[in-house]
Amino acid sequence: MLAACAAMPPAPPPGPVPALQRLDEAQVPAFFDDMAFDGLSEAVDRSLQYLQKIDPERQLNFGNDRYSAAHMIRSLRAFKAFFETRPSGQAMTEWIKANGRVYRSTGNEGDDTVLFTGYYEPNLRGSLEPNERYRFPVYAIPEDMVRIDLSAFHPRFSGDQIVARIEDRRVLPYHDRDAISFEDRLHGKAVVIAWVDDRVDLFFLHIQGSGRIFLENGGVINVHYHASNGHPYRSIGRLLIEEGKIDRSQMSMQRIRWYLAQHPEEMRRILTHNPSYIFFRVQEESPVGALGVPLTPGRSLATDRRLFPDAALAYVATQQPLVDGSGDIVGWTDLNRFVVNQDTGGAIVGARRADIYWGNGPYAELAAGHLQHPGRLYFLVLAPESR
Repeated sequence: MLAACAAMPPAPPPGPVPALQRLDEAQVPAFFDDMAFDGLSEAVDRSLQYLQKIDPERQLNFGNDRYSAAHMIRSLRAFKAFFETRPSGQAMTEWIKANGRVYRSTGNEGDDTVLFTGYYEPNLRGSLEPNERYRFPVYAIPEDMVRIDLSAFHPRFSGDQIVARIEDRRVLPYHDRDAISFEDRLHGKAVVIAWVDDRVDLFFLHIQGSGRIFLENGGVINVHYHASNGHPYRSIGRLLIEEGKIDRSQMSMQRIRWYLAQHPEEMRRILTHNPSYIFFRVQEESPVGALGVPLTPGRSLATDRRLFPDAALAYVATQQPLVDGSGDIVGWTDLNRFVVNQDTGGAIVGARRADIYWGNGPYAELAAGHLQHPGRLYFLVLAPESR
């Protein structure tokens, strides 16, 4: 027996922790919606629009569990019908325990904590023609940019793509932010949708992915993410923290703007630390998320689509800013509400990240710029046995 035990192979290492863990009834939190369900039915309807267009047998992952798109449709309809009764927190919690399944994000290495940030729809000033004031282009997809599916070359590259340009019969990485923004490498190679008057505003339009450009002739253009140059996203906020330029406790979009205004000589170096560059398209509705449906302020969530189920109902518990009459933050209060998973983003990677869409306007900009708070993220689905 001892010889046999000695010959036994070592136990395999534990597998990766799933992004979502199903909760027992005793672990399910008390639910409360701080928006009194406003906008939730609209957000759910938009998820239903997406699910009704995909294969009803397609499976969506909730950690180790899987549910078909057809079941997801039934689930969202059931939750929507119940929410429209405007239930109390107690009634809602009891109904979910009786009829649903609740999953919690495992967060960072299984500690269940999620870092919540925010994004919004910025407003920019622009013109259809360049002049001394309007000098910074909002580009559509360049004509010389190609996306190459590497799986066509070898099975080991299955699912891999690159964004490239072809020059002198060579395939090269596409131009990075520095080449596009400061060396004018796209001159004559891409349609300019509009010209805007502020380089930093344009940079943050790239980060947000959608925005409205108010033209000097009185018109408005809604622009939305169409493609990127294929370079990885790198945070300039993290750069400024690491260099000691902004304290971590003070980091926000507004603080970055202030620092760049005070140190214009550093602007090129700081902005091009992020080599990723975004190309836009014009659309009537704005903004539209990764699922191709319009986003709902306060109700749409962006997560890592590789880990969390598209279009699914979720619940967030984190913080939101309190502001005074002057628009200054005077404190933070609990944010507890149902949301729908409808978007993604270059910086939203892993089980510990989620981004709340705030819409547009002063409060949206303030909340999106300052929200960097831990919290809990839950996903909900109707139990298969429920009727």
